[in-house]
Amino acid sequence: MLNDFEIAKSAKKEPIEKIARRLKINKKHLIPFGQYIAKIDLGIFKELKNKQRGKLILVTAITPTPLGEGKTVTTIGLSMSLNKLGVRASACIRQPSLGPVFGIKGSAGGGGYAQVLPREDFDLHFTGDAHAVGLAHNLAAAFLDNSIFRGNPYNIAADKIYWHRVVDIGDRFLRKVKVGLDVDTGKFSYDTGFDITPASEIMAILALSKNVHDLRRRLGKIVLAESATGEPVTAEDIKVAGIMAVLLKDAIKPNLIQTIENTPCFVHTGPFANIAHGNSSIIQDEIALALSDYVVTEAGFGADCGAEKFFDIKSRESGVIPSVVVLVCSLRALKSHAGICKITPGKKLAKCLTEENLPALEQGLSNLKKQIENVLIFGVPVIVVINKFSTDTDKEIALVKQRALEYQACSVCLSEVWSRGSKGGIELAREVIKQAKKENKFKLLYGQNSGIKEKIELVATSIYGARSVEYSDLSENKIKLFTKRGWDSLPVCIAKTPLSLSHDPALKGAPHGFVLPVKDIRAFCGAGFLSVLCGDIQLMPGLPTHPRGENIDLDDNGDIIGLQ
Repeated sequence: MLNDFEIAKSAKKEPIEKIARRLKINKKHLIPFGQYIAKIDLGIFKELKNKQRGKLILVTAITPTPLGEGKTVTTIGLSMSLNKLGVRASACIRQPSLGPVFGIKGSAGGGGYAQVLPREDFDLHFTGDAHAVGLAHNLAAAFLDNSIFRGNPYNIAADKIYWHRVVDIGDRFLRKVKVGLDVDTGKFSYDTGFDITPASEIMAILALSKNVHDLRRRLGKIVLAESATGEPVTAEDIKVAGIMAVLLKDAIKPNLIQTIENTPCFVHTGPFANIAHGNSSIIQDEIALALSDYVVTEAGFGADCGAEKFFDIKSRESGVIPSVVVLVCSLRALKSHAGICKITPGKKLAKCLTEENLPALEQGLSNLKKQIENVLIFGVPVIVVINKFSTDTDKEIALVKQRALEYQACSVCLSEVWSRGSKGGIELAREVIKQAKKENKFKLLYGQNSGIKEKIELVATSIYGARSVEYSDLSENKIKLFTKRGWDSLPVCIAKTPLSLSHDPALKGAPHGFVLPVKDIRAFCGAGFLSVLCGDIQLMPGLPTHPRGENIDLDDNGDIIGLQ
């Protein structure tokens, strides 16, 4: 069996102009990056004003293992299967971070016969959007430090500087650093740290902005620090917002590539779902929906993370509501939720996960039940998809199908798009078309006027299954401060582990009765939400014992090897 990279290398790519023609995109709106990648100029919106919008299909998942359960594979495969049925479909996904690419998880471009091309460019620098985000973010930090050095006109206190720097690799040694130690600035040194670029508020802003003017406005509202008397200091105050917008003027334009079967695929922004809101850009969705009958997009990690944030943050901002949610599961992941075996990336799966085990599967199905419930809370119908592996048995598949329907999924489908491409997702595509014709009863989890604690506690108890929420002194003080400033009207974006419905990755299945610990809250006023940090969540990941980057190299011909 060929690996992902070998399959990608053997696939026939079409020129990006031809891919664009499938969606009737005029060549004048393409900004080519080589032969197979292009950015879409935002001038296209003038031609899209009166176009009827297609239907949005949101792909999410059960609580995943560290290996992932095939959410991106399903997103890409479903878009290809819909095209196979004769409707005009496209996919919308996020750009991967080099942290996972070089670390544990790897690419976010699918796999097997359901992946995007050109794979090497997609996995690595792509069109430089992530680098632009990092540069704009760090420039704000440099301007802030310079303002302090040049007389500190805003009387900024060293312990009230909130703006970390960012870098797009995993490096635990940068989590806590002290800056300002040289001879000239030693009189004002302070403790800070680095976050990974997808955790940057600027990445979230890029994903939630509706146009260039909205981007510029949001950048100006970023709160970088506070004065000694408690007044917020913004990017607008220190006169850096304008140049930040200049650095992002191309990054705000979405990218167009293709799937392995030449289906159009938009790629834009890359916020993590365990840290940020975990969804690709509003601009990308708007363009794709105006040009397609069906747009398949994904929300990061499980439904408790990316899907909840899609609804409560992205849909609230854009007004775009999915017609159907596709919830992906795998039998190995469900069995792992019984706690019988640990899954470690890079190591062979234990037999207990690859052999038939109906009792373990029954126990692990509690996670599927809760994640179906989490979507139904928002009033959107759920199709459960079993991402099929060769070790799955007929009895196990039958049990999952039976239980999923009992849990109020509208239907259950098998997916074999990884091994068969579009042919392996025809059943799912037909079911999506059928269910998307029905009206849903979408509703948000909480209103704008709910208090900060009420919003956090609704997510914790309704979505995660917590008994209650415990707040640190720091978070209590910030809730009082943010409420006083009127920021309590913002939605909450909870940062927690993606490997459990709770804050503790060791709690599998559907834990309940636990207390969710809130350690800190950050005001992301530009992005338009409050970032709530729970448990031991890290905004800067570290590298594993054997990073994937160890295997990446150039061969004798100068071609990349080891990205699979």
